[in-house]
Amino acid sequence: MSEQQPLISHLLELRNRLLHAIGGILLVFASLAYWANDIYNFLSLPLLEVMPENASMIATDVASPFFAPFKLTMFVALFIAMPYVLYQVWAFIAPGLYKHEKKLVFPLLFSSSILFYGGIAFAYFIVFPVVFGFFTSVAPEGVQVATDINSYLSFVLKLFFAFGLAFEIPVAVILMVWTGMTTPDDLKKNRPYIVVGAFVVGMLLTPPDIISQTMLALPMLLLFEGGVFFSRLYQPKDDEEEEVQEEPTEE
Repeated sequence: MSEQQPLISHLLELRNRLLHAIGGILLVFASLAYWANDIYNFLSLPLLEVMPENASMIATDVASPFFAPFKLTMFVALFIAMPYVLYQVWAFIAPGLYKHEKKLVFPLLFSSSILFYGGIAFAYFIVFPVVFGFFTSVAPEGVQVATDINSYLSFVLKLFFAFGLAFEIPVAVILMVWTGMTTPDDLKKNRPYIVVGAFVVGMLLTPPDIISQTMLALPMLLLFEGGVFFSRLYQPKDDEEEEVQEEPTEE
């Protein structure tokens, strides 16, 4: 019975943290719902600015004009509330961490949010104008470009997640070095394989065009180099092995 009590308390704590995270997302969504159409209009600007004159987006489904903006607003709420969600993750795991681990994990959680937002911004301001300009310019003669709003939303959300996750590469590299899975020197030796892997990932995560694939692969390579550079700060040292024997500190 005494062994079950800690498990139950951890499950209750996990439930409370999940409820707080979901509540934060719903609160942001409720605050943005009134401007759902404006948010969708802002998202569609990169495409609308390069579409032929007198062309417009269309809705092939009856309920699309209503549901598409609210679907987008929910994802925007998730993006905005991500720091609060990560804080709930931090609050749940922090009591079980050692002092030196707390000093390392918190900066990683904070930087992961910044990098994710950076990936989304890079996709919206840099990639979208180039990709959409290319797509609309190569349309065959006699074909009118009229993109469905649901198809456009699915397309851009896929790219947002692809670039957002790709920009987390420095965090992933640092975690691999910190946990002892690899070392900065080993990563440098495997750089040729990393280059090939970046373009393969770019091919899998982006639409089947060389432009978006390249525009994802190149930042991934630069972020990899940045992760290798900063991972030296997190590389385990021999004199730190004894520190893991100390008891975890409680909040």
